[in-house]
Amino acid sequence: MRKSRFTEEQIIRVLKEHVAGVSAGDLCRKHGISDATFYKWRSRYGGMEISEARKLKALEEENRKLKKLLAESMLDVSTLKEMLGKNF
Repeated sequence: MRKSRFTEEQIIRVLKEHVAGVSAGDLCRKHGISDATFYKWRSRYGGMEISEARKLKALEEENRKLKKLLAESMLDVSTLKEMLGKNF
């Protein structure tokens, strides 16, 4: 996954500026982002606090690791089943 130029804290600050009344177009020009990026951020981080965003990132990382472990274990099981099938 590509690393973002902006941290979660910076994204939330930008979104809070929008809630305070600054238009989306002005924010995009000020911070050098596209409209699509702004609306994607708003759908993902809208209404969040910084601590919640950190928790979300930690949960996503943990989920990624668990998915990797599951895939590896499923591969091991499939290999063992294949080996047992050939022996009998």
